[in-house]
Amino acid sequence: MKPVVQISLDLTNIDDALETAALAMRAGVDWLEAGTPLILAEGLHGVRKLREAFPGVPIVADLKTMDGGYLEAEMMAKAGATHVVVMARAHAETIKMVVQAGKDYGIKVMGDNLGCPDMVAGAKLLEDLGCDYVIHHIGYDERRGIAAQGNPMPNPLDQLREVVNAVNIPVQAVGGLSLEQAIQCPAYGAPLVVLGAPLTIDADAFKTASGNLEESLRLICEKIHGYGEV
Repeated sequence: MKPVVQISLDLTNIDDALETAALAMRAGVDWLEAGTPLILAEGLHGVRKLREAFPGVPIVADLKTMDGGYLEAEMMAKAGATHVVVMARAHAETIKMVVQAGKDYGIKVMGDNLGCPDMVAGAKLLEDLGCDYVIHHIGYDERRGIAAQGNPMPNPLDQLREVVNAVNIPVQAVGGLSLEQAIQCPAYGAPLVVLGAPLTIDADAFKTASGNLEESLRLICEKIHGYGEV
């Protein structure tokens, strides 16, 4: 799979999200993600607005589904999402229901291993239950809590190769990556590169990061899309 660049719109206002999405598309981003803060703030309305503004662009709805899997996936598919996210720590039947909805409505399912005691086993479970992608995810609160205790902050790259080697579906690494680390993901065998907090979003305020974001994104996209080229 060729590298794909996804921007996580972890914003709480649809107007800000649309503005950032337009900027990202101009810079060469491939996929848009309606991040969890945006889903909470704007719900189906936000996904519909993204679909209206960007027809034909893949849209990931980061639902972090834990129950009611079929209905949540169905609703987002009808609103225009092309991908939905279900958690590995949900009941197996919930994951199966999201996968079934994905088949019924022609959307892809991304399984997230956040919080799994064994992250590699969590990734394998998601594949076995029919997910199309694995999100290898170290959570926002987890990272900050561990660092606050004076311990090294965990990073998705720590186990990324193990996760990639354990499954046969594409993997995405999420959670506190620096720009340099995000760009390295394809070299680890993880072709889906997500850019979000703190790369493009102010993680504390959940607003678009300051600086020349469009130019930065363009350079990042060129680097990631050029991975493996001679």
